[in-house]
Amino acid sequence: MKSLLWLVLSLATLVNVASNFAFGGAQQIVISAVTGLTAIAAATGLYLTRDRRSA
Repeated sequence: MKSLLWLVLSLATLVNVASNFAFGGAQQIVISAVTGLTAIAAATGLYLTRDRRSA
């Protein structure tokens, strides 16, 4: 599960950066918004599935 979340997070970040160079206007905004939300969701999933250690 964590490996898949890391893959999704990495791909979303890569596509988000690449979309700045490949697209313009409204299309770039939509792609950035979708990949940004995907990255936030993957990061949240990674945070929720972390190993909890008691102090």
